[in-house]
Amino acid sequence: MTSYYQCISREQQQDGSCTAHYQPTIHAQGAWNEHEQHMAPATGILAHELEIFAPQPHLRIARISLDILGLIPLQAFSITTRSIRPGKTIELIEAVMSSGGRDCIIARAWRLISQDTSSIAGLEDHALTASPESLPIWPGMSIWPGGFIASTTAVSDPKRRPGKGVVWLTTAYDMVEGEATTDFVRLMGLVDTANGVVPRNGLQLAETKLAFPNTDLQIHMHRLPEGKWLGIEAVQQYGADGIGLTSAVLHDKRGPFGRSEQILTLRPMV
Repeated sequence: MTSYYQCISREQQQDGSCTAHYQPTIHAQGAWNEHEQHMAPATGILAHELEIFAPQPHLRIARISLDILGLIPLQAFSITTRSIRPGKTIELIEAVMSSGGRDCIIARAWRLISQDTSSIAGLEDHALTASPESLPIWPGMSIWPGGFIASTTAVSDPKRRPGKGVVWLTTAYDMVEGEATTDFVRLMGLVDTANGVVPRNGLQLAETKLAFPNTDLQIHMHRLPEGKWLGIEAVQQYGADGIGLTSAVLHDKRGPFGRSEQILTLRPMV
């Protein structure tokens, strides 16, 4: 099996919404619990549904906001996608993942009109100096268990340290069995790993006994990503009252294309 999910069926509803039914494979398995899905491929499959829902050629997804409502079971689930705020230049759409009679993730995406603004284009985030092919394989991801992490390949900038650094990731797995995976979906399916590439408690998670799962994922993009490598320029910060934040500039091989944020709940591992 070389995919994260199998699509079982898809239904178009009379109200214009669409419901798709999926079965996860072992490659979607999470790192915190063996019986849950990892948020990264879950983000990818939600991005897939948002991308294919009633597309308009002059609009593109500029932001995806995902709220995690609880554990994401490694079992059959459905995604229902609908338009919340239709429009000719701005549209808000929503995709809800549900499993076992419970909503797991609510994802909302803003689609904005795409037009030529090249004459005023400018970025403050800078491109990374080293390409992923020039960096050594990074074994640091091996501290995380689960099928999803095992499906990825990571390389790291030598200056990476606990709390800050650059890691590039890629995967050869398709998001949905038998369907071509777009660059957008492939890279969206890797963004959630930002929370695990520069942990402040270092690489000895079992010894520090600190868990820091995120309860959300926010992704903003000033352009669509390209290619199969995701560069994560991450900063992780822990507050003094049990709440943390992982922030990242997101890169492909062309340069920066957006940013991500994840709010963390810091708690003892059980």
